[in-house]
Amino acid sequence: MDAIILAGGLGTRLRSVVNEVPKCMAPVCGRPFLHYLLRYVSQFKEIDHVILSVGYLRECIFEWMKGQDLPFDVSYAIEETPLGTGGGIKLALQQVRSNQAVILNGDTLFNVDLSELAKRGRESAQAITIALKEMEHFDRYGTVSLSSDSVIERFNEKQPCEKGLINGGIYFIDLERFPLDRFPDKGSFEKEVLEASVSSKILSGYISDGYFIDIGIPSDYRKANVDFQELFD
Repeated sequence: MDAIILAGGLGTRLRSVVNEVPKCMAPVCGRPFLHYLLRYVSQFKEIDHVILSVGYLRECIFEWMKGQDLPFDVSYAIEETPLGTGGGIKLALQQVRSNQAVILNGDTLFNVDLSELAKRGRESAQAITIALKEMEHFDRYGTVSLSSDSVIERFNEKQPCEKGLINGGIYFIDLERFPLDRFPDKGSFEKEVLEASVSSKILSGYISDGYFIDIGIPSDYRKANVDFQELFD
């Protein structure tokens, strides 16, 4: 199975604490955040090919990757101009070796069992399965509404929320059921693919209680530097 890591983020909101590197290369406990993502992905033996979708300041990713010994092949999908998450995913999907892929955000670590996510996705009647995280007391994320049989019914706007399911930024996609031509060449995967597909009932949700951190803002980036001291030895 292929895995795609979206590693081309500009990191605009992080620039007050991290500058001159893409978000995935932000140092956490002395190592780039990408180190932890690759370590996480390497747990899943069925993933034999990882595609890094890169753009902004990609040279520092290339240089760092030269020194990595990884249990899978690595390819690069290079955005010469920003394509958004939708265009970046479409570009990367052109390099997959199978009809199935998991997609991860390069600034988020969500400890989902990717093998189980893929299994659920294969068994599901839906084309795309989204890993969901239940959270409490938040206003940074929109929520996801699920039917009793785990079909996604609605994506709700961000607002203060006592408890709810959020999109954890990890996806399983079956390209036989959702082919490449349905992705935008440029634009938002979340809006132009996910939100646009709700009425077609082709999205399912997989709830995981795994550790979740999104380093996209300074406060959570600082939290990762504390948490990872215990999570990773």
